[in-house]
Amino acid sequence: MVLDKVVTPHLEILYQDKYLVAVNKPSGLLVHRSMIDKYETRFALQMVRNQVGQHVYPAHRLDKPTSGVLLFALNPDIAKQVGGQFAAHTVEKTYLAVVRGFTDEQGIIDYALKEELDKKSDRQAKQNKEAKDAVTHYQRLATVELDEPVGRYATSRYSLVRLMPKTGRKHQLRRHFKHIFHPIVGDTTHGDGKHNQMFRDKFSCHRLLLAATCLSFEHPVFQERISIEAGLDESFASVLHHLNWLDNVD
Repeated sequence: MVLDKVVTPHLEILYQDKYLVAVNKPSGLLVHRSMIDKYETRFALQMVRNQVGQHVYPAHRLDKPTSGVLLFALNPDIAKQVGGQFAAHTVEKTYLAVVRGFTDEQGIIDYALKEELDKKSDRQAKQNKEAKDAVTHYQRLATVELDEPVGRYATSRYSLVRLMPKTGRKHQLRRHFKHIFHPIVGDTTHGDGKHNQMFRDKFSCHRLLLAATCLSFEHPVFQERISIEAGLDESFASVLHHLNWLDNVD
């Protein structure tokens, strides 16, 4: 009897050298095994390790529902060096998001955040830590008003925004845009359920509309600035197409 060969899906490799590898993480994929979702069997870390044929070490993290540039080091020392850049806030991170309402043309959200603790994985963590500084810059790229009644309004408004977080707190972008009353569409934790449902019904969009589109940092060995960019997946791009926003994305 001949068994069907199991095909392991591959992640798009955006950059690779002897020291680093970056991939385009899809929405819905965990970076590594976590008690947050103990039934999950697929992890970016394992998939990248299998693709490159050696151990890899996460240099940072992306939330499970967020897609985009995810960087790994190929040895622990490089991971420590790049991690130091993230800790020092010298890494430039750029995201793209669709949010509810019309935002200002540009702005700075300077709002300290308390650490969000998971009931399962953070049981032993200190429960009442002080809030830490958190700063996000943003720029509005486009707006649209749809003839779609959501809640008590006859129409619904949305903005396409470019986000540049200057710190790296857990769920920072999602929490910051909730704070200014422009939650990111598709956010089931910090967002607006009625607008999320409308995007599912009208655009068949079942993901968080937040993507890490560019990561810029100093290479720890070559000592030169490199920028790694990631394209949008089909679901995200389809939404932008329907909203006539594709031309607003560089």
